[in-house]
Amino acid sequence: MNLEGKVVVTTGGGRGLGRAFASELADKGANLALVDLNQDDLNATKEMALAKGVKAQTYVTNVAKEAEVVSLFDQIVKDFGQVDGLINNAGITRDGLIVRKKKIKDEAGNVTGEEIQKMSLQNWQLVIDVNLTGVFLCAREFFEKQLQLGGKGVCINISSISRNGNMGQTNYTATKAGVAEMTVTWAKEMAQHGVRCAAIAPGYINTEMVAAIREDVKQKIIDQVPIRRLGEPSEIARTAVFILENDYITGRVIEVDGGLRI
Repeated sequence: MNLEGKVVVTTGGGRGLGRAFASELADKGANLALVDLNQDDLNATKEMALAKGVKAQTYVTNVAKEAEVVSLFDQIVKDFGQVDGLINNAGITRDGLIVRKKKIKDEAGNVTGEEIQKMSLQNWQLVIDVNLTGVFLCAREFFEKQLQLGGKGVCINISSISRNGNMGQTNYTATKAGVAEMTVTWAKEMAQHGVRCAAIAPGYINTEMVAAIREDVKQKIIDQVPIRRLGEPSEIARTAVFILENDYITGRVIEVDGGLRI
């Protein structure tokens, strides 16, 4: 796909990886439909894109809500007249062990007993709703537009190397494994329509989410990466551009992790 003049939807487009995707796409001449929950973040990404000479529109949308996603893609087609690419990037974490023992202490700091804490159903469901259902809904509506408009578009889903199983991330791991396998399924289903679908599985990337990790924990993570550093958002964004531009890539999950294997 030649990205010049194409319209690419990026969910989670307000900051972090989403803003990096927008920057790389704008450099290639793509017009942008930016989706997120925070209008201020979206405005900042839009201004960056406009400064690069492309068109950009912002859409405040909860990707976990079916009616909002249906309306989103209808509006994008109304605004741009086309939709050629989707980067399914919106995602959240609510980390924690599925169960754990926690020491109970009195006011003096003495241990008086133990209690068992469990991952809440709420934290499970929140991550499932955004990271899995949200990806499904956005991809479904994108694919429908391809069939309606006769497009040959590309869907890129953002998985994670955590899909292989990562301690403290039962909910997140489940969604990212699901995203990877949905990608393969959709690539097979949509190939007959000339529509491609692939995924990127980043390792630990230098975004706001990783920046929130305690410094000592972050250093332990870096020590496990053969390249001995975090990835940069631009490196993930360039992978997305590679997938979009290479018409023979579909049904694959590309790991970009500095050699780290979980």
